[in-house]
Amino acid sequence: MSPHLLIWSQFFLCVALIGWAGVRLIRYGDAIASLTGLSRSWVGLILIATVTSLPELVTGLSAVTVASAPDLAVGDALGSCVFNLAILALMDVFYRKNALYAVASHKHLLSAGFGVVLSATAALVLLLSTQGVMPSIGHVSGGSLVILTLYALAMRTLYLTEHRDPPAAQALGQTSPPTGLSIRAAVTGYALAAVVIVGSGIWLPLIGVELARLMGWSNSFVGTLLVALATSVPELATTWGAIRVGAIDMAMANLLGSNLFDVLILAMDDLAYRPGSLYAAVSPIHAVSAMSACLMSGAVVIALAYRPVSRVWHIGSWASMALLALYLMNAALQFLHGH
Repeated sequence: MSPHLLIWSQFFLCVALIGWAGVRLIRYGDAIASLTGLSRSWVGLILIATVTSLPELVTGLSAVTVASAPDLAVGDALGSCVFNLAILALMDVFYRKNALYAVASHKHLLSAGFGVVLSATAALVLLLSTQGVMPSIGHVSGGSLVILTLYALAMRTLYLTEHRDPPAAQALGQTSPPTGLSIRAAVTGYALAAVVIVGSGIWLPLIGVELARLMGWSNSFVGTLLVALATSVPELATTWGAIRVGAIDMAMANLLGSNLFDVLILAMDDLAYRPGSLYAAVSPIHAVSAMSACLMSGAVVIALAYRPVSRVWHIGSWASMALLALYLMNAALQFLHGH
């Protein structure tokens, strides 16, 4: 088998494993929430978004420690943010029963707004770090502390909002409590799926480094497009399942919540990157992905506030067309820079 065929086979195998385990993580995580009596609205918004972002977390930590590829880590986190918002646009295209942004809850405005703030903060931290003006504490950048603070503020605000209006919080499209499943079985299934995710996440950046070498591509390009696509498979699978059952709010909460966690992963990767500030060690092109995510989140905020009902060329709303255009623009810029 040729080296090119072997490395691509390994990549697609990793994608399949992450997708298989990601769907089961969501299923068992939701079962644990139901069986323990936790708030299903809060768990649906936060826990599901967190577990579907587990591949990005493990891949990022593996990239900065095992593979010594910081560009892969940052590209994966920010590329996943952009890809998640492109998935939101695809939701609008394939959901034909109604106008997506017209039926979605206004509560998503808050998480989308925090997505704008966190993405813009990531872009600013990257640009200031490349100029050498971002202060640090030891090997940890001051930008990571800002991101951690903003994420904690976002979670606190979302939590208070959910509990301020309980009836609306219950309308997130959660499934009914699972039957025939014990808490022990749910925890065991969750743990086994997590092991598969962790193993695949450790393996993925090693594949990415070799893929970049064989194809002559940069680590930033491979991380932003290919690795980000692989680690976003759980979000893609969850969204498709939600569309099939009409759980629009759960799918949207998952995608927007995942974006908040993906920016937090940057701070975690920086903490694990021992040589120094992670942001100063990567290519400035990642700021383009951060700004693209910021613009795309802003388009979602406007769409949720304006609630468009018409479709451009009977395909999707103008907001979704803008999301897809921004995704393609970012992909083209990353490709050109990668060459």
